[in-house]
Amino acid sequence: MKQFWVDLRPWNKEVATTAIESGADALVVDRAEDVRRLGRITTIAPDGDIRPGTDIAECTITDKESENAAAQAGKNKPVIVTTSDWTVIPLENLVAQSDHIVARVKDKKEAELALHVLEKGVYGILLKTSDPAVVRSVGALLKASTGTVALVPFTVTKIHPVGMGDRVCVDTCSILSDGEGMLMGNTSSAMLLVHAETLENPYVAPRPFRVNAGAVHAYILMPDGKTAYLSDLIIGGQVLVSDAKGTAHSAVIGRTKIERRPLLLVEAAAGPARVSLILQNAETIRLVGEDGNAISVVQLKVGDTILGSILEGGRHFGMAVKETIREK
Repeated sequence: MKQFWVDLRPWNKEVATTAIESGADALVVDRAEDVRRLGRITTIAPDGDIRPGTDIAECTITDKESENAAAQAGKNKPVIVTTSDWTVIPLENLVAQSDHIVARVKDKKEAELALHVLEKGVYGILLKTSDPAVVRSVGALLKASTGTVALVPFTVTKIHPVGMGDRVCVDTCSILSDGEGMLMGNTSSAMLLVHAETLENPYVAPRPFRVNAGAVHAYILMPDGKTAYLSDLIIGGQVLVSDAKGTAHSAVIGRTKIERRPLLLVEAAAGPARVSLILQNAETIRLVGEDGNAISVVQLKVGDTILGSILEGGRHFGMAVKETIREK
């Protein structure tokens, strides 16, 4: 997820309140005490949670020498970068060398440019404005989407009941839409898009905040591109939600429910890639077809096409690693 920071030097209570309400990740201030009266949020200040000069650096880019200095500073910690004429080229050079670049911007247009530099974009943006409306618009830009997920069609090759086991429901603090779900897999090399419980059915009322995700051992794709075990998800954490087009955003976890239920193994293939996932064997559990429509696992047939994602296999504590790891 991209970091959304707001610069409140000099102090502006109205902008500070708007920033907190707009989901800012941190506020840059002269005194952290001013922020603490308004709410719990990370402060960047001499007396704050993050300290300028120690935990982060600030650089102004005026020439190649200052650009190199910023790139070096960004090797091990975030660096706030100001470009004197706000050209994209210095940011491209910096993003190519560091994953910790925070671009200082003044409006939504500059934020959009920074977030898409070299496709991957900057680590975050630091917004400097006295206009609460600009804070809201930039906050909406950053919080509306965490990017895209490359989804591909998989052809179902096997559906098989496997007996009883523990499965996890992930309840979020968001109302999810038809076509949205989360990506899960038995291995980290490929995952299937499991549809949220948004649809009407004759058995239970919709739970549009919920994804009945899979067995406790399964991997889930997270907003930062890492994976986690479903059994390790915690209240207040965040999960990645994607629609059938691969447009993704994050959602806060409100709770997880682990219950013993009958389980079903689904296997599918996309060329040489293979994916599998163990899900609850029930009508309300659905995958997503290539057309974007939900398909119940009890109606799923060999030969059906469902959406998933092919990832880099081999994970250590959720991070992709370059070593010999065989998952099957």
